[in-house]
Amino acid sequence: MAYADDLALALSIADEVDALTIAGSQGHIAIDLKPDDTPVTAIDRAAEQLVRERLASARPGDTIVGEEFGVTAGTDGAPARGRRWVVDPIDGTKNFVRGVPAWATLIGLLEGDDAVVGVVSAPALGRRWYASRGGGAWAVTRLSGLPTQPQRLAVSAVADLADASVSYSSLTGWEEHGLLEPFLELTRATRRTRAFGDFWSYMMVAEGLVDVACEPELALHDMVALVPIVVEAGGRFTSLAGVPGPFGGNAIATNGALHDAAIALLVKT
Repeated sequence: MAYADDLALALSIADEVDALTIAGSQGHIAIDLKPDDTPVTAIDRAAEQLVRERLASARPGDTIVGEEFGVTAGTDGAPARGRRWVVDPIDGTKNFVRGVPAWATLIGLLEGDDAVVGVVSAPALGRRWYASRGGGAWAVTRLSGLPTQPQRLAVSAVADLADASVSYSSLTGWEEHGLLEPFLELTRATRRTRAFGDFWSYMMVAEGLVDVACEPELALHDMVALVPIVVEAGGRFTSLAGVPGPFGGNAIATNGALHDAAIALLVKT
């Protein structure tokens, strides 16, 4: 498996970050607001710093792109087209600060424009999802009474939107981008909708628990780790314009069979 060592590295780093974030989630959490009015905590920053230190030591040639500290070029001097680790230290910070357990650390690797490794670790949920190109997508659980061995993931076989389940983050984002009515049209065309939100929506697509996940605005750090997991599970991950990968500023992930039909409702041409 071409990226086995990179995946093993990301998983080992996630172990350390999980210990830090779980410890930090106990008790009062001080919140700062970034210029875009999104929250950030000292734990977000400490988690990203930990990831950066481990990656800089183990992969000094690689560029690191993080939500909190931006871009650090590796010694290979090719941040635009080389190997880039993309990190979201806590995806779901608003949940994190409220004590809602649906938050995760995202560690992804880009080789050029291809997302080739992804780790999504949600310690408060007792779940972790991961994948590397050609190696399949997997999940492990630390919940008592459930199997502890990695379970291979596969998207659902739902073939008709009328039978599909859709997950999203919020209605306000669709409204802000002038896409509320198309999104509501998608929800009306499907069997069930729930706002599981953030990383979790996409991991549920990979597990075959929901069939469509979509958001009208996302950053690179929100998406890179998700892409290999969805794709290796047999799904599709594109922008709303249908461009594969994490570069479109928005996202839709499906089991593949529903992809074109879902996009057709969301984006009128």
